[in-house]
Amino acid sequence: MRITCLVGAALLAGLANAASVEEKPAAPLQPSERWEVMRADVVGDAEIRDGSALYAFEAPFRAYDAAMVPLHIIQAPGAPDVARLTIVIDENPAPVAAEFDLGPAMQPLDLELRVRIDAYSNVRAIVETVDGETYMTGGFVRASGGCSAPALKDQAASMAALGEMKLRLLEAAPAQSGVRRTAQVMLRHPNYSGLQLDQLTQLYIPAKFVDSLELRQGGETLFTMSGGISISEDPT
Repeated sequence: MRITCLVGAALLAGLANAASVEEKPAAPLQPSERWEVMRADVVGDAEIRDGSALYAFEAPFRAYDAAMVPLHIIQAPGAPDVARLTIVIDENPAPVAAEFDLGPAMQPLDLELRVRIDAYSNVRAIVETVDGETYMTGGFVRASGGCSAPALKDQAASMAALGEMKLRLLEAAPAQSGVRRTAQVMLRHPNYSGLQLDQLTQLYIPAKFVDSLELRQGGETLFTMSGGISISEDPT
């Protein structure tokens, strides 16, 4: 399902989420054989620099809900602007959770989203800057079973609300134009992973997920996202 959101509001600064987060932050990235195997498929032969001082990564040490794990990526003052952001969850069946192509209005980056985590895993935020450099930050998150966890709503309820969207501005309108604001964009969609069982039939629910999202303000693209089964139900 490809979704286009038109935002008739002041510039969007980020996507907020309402999921519970433990105060203790994720552990540092751990050695990962799986990452070494797939690294070239994700970034090619690009040199990856340490981005932890430039792009803060926030995630819980232990997820409250493995099917809705909140992530927050924040660009530090003076850090290079971001052209593309790729979220990788090493141990997921589909490790590349999302790829964001970002417009100028999303700079400096301040983005939140929710993902599924299938097993204890490194979660990586890979940044490609506007000047062509590649940086990586991230953390090790303790969560399991998120990709096969039952959906919160039954299929009939999910299908009835499929594709509904809501925009919530989190700050009062500024007195002057051109001021960044933070907003929450919510999309009704079960984002079925293909690994979940129907609780009545005990058959697997076919995969049905948002694979493309575009957010615009007027004629200006804020970002486009290519997603998959690792994005949570009701993407926010």
